[in-house]
Amino acid sequence: MSSETIVPDSEHKGLVARLPQPLRDFALLARFDRPIGWWLLFWPCAWGVWLTGAGFQWELVLWLLLGAVAMRGAGCVYNDIVDADLDRRVERTAQRPVASGRVSKKAAWAWLLALCAVGLLVLFQLRFEAQLVALGSLLLVAAYPFMKRITWWPQAWLGLVFTWGAPVGWIALRGDRLEVLAALYAGAICWCIGYDTIYALQDKEDDALVGIRSSALRLGRHVRAGVACFYGAAIALWCLAIWLLREDWLALIVLLPAALHLAWQVTTLDLRDGANALERFRSNRFAGLLVAAACFVAGNA
Repeated sequence: MSSETIVPDSEHKGLVARLPQPLRDFALLARFDRPIGWWLLFWPCAWGVWLTGAGFQWELVLWLLLGAVAMRGAGCVYNDIVDADLDRRVERTAQRPVASGRVSKKAAWAWLLALCAVGLLVLFQLRFEAQLVALGSLLLVAAYPFMKRITWWPQAWLGLVFTWGAPVGWIALRGDRLEVLAALYAGAICWCIGYDTIYALQDKEDDALVGIRSSALRLGRHVRAGVACFYGAAIALWCLAIWLLREDWLALIVLLPAALHLAWQVTTLDLRDGANALERFRSNRFAGLLVAAACFVAGNA
């Protein structure tokens, strides 16, 4: 993949670009300029809430959205602290604030704690059982940056972490029908592995040079088929979740728009074009919305 097709992390637009440099660096450190991350973290939360059949639950959903923004930011800061040395050796990430030295690790840790404080505020809005579930993700989050050093499938670990909102959203409202939740969560993990494999296409050459492992490297020329399998498994598991909730074949139709969108991603993916991969990755914000609509209709119709 040629360097001109790589979209560097130092590229930023909108309000973040207008901030003074010191504030901009902290905003970039939390990826506030790249909302796709917190959308991908938030949508499984909404799925878990809306599939319960408890209605919109707007107050809870908005708290979970705030938590997604804060904790995604905290996760990015932690990742950049741990990966600073590796980031300096990868073209797309070399200008990240910690890797470039514009933000010290001490300042980054302080920023991380501030973001976690916001997450703690959100945690207090949940019932006790959901608080315990949310806290259960912390070890997974802490281990994630190291997975790319020890396994070819760090995307699978990210799937466990980045879709944890589905169990949190469900348990916030009900503690039964855990088989439905299990199918929803498993499907979300497969979805995450698929979209993060697409994202990893941007760094294949640099990752191979510095020794970082990824599913994109492991799948090689079979990336498109691999992503198709993970997306197919996600749709199948989401269908299972809806079927377990209500044995109605017509209810499964609600997932058709999401299935068509994921199929579009796979069929139009260009393995040699980083900009194309990034666009397909970012389109999962819309895929998450389509699954959220399906969960609401299936849970509340």
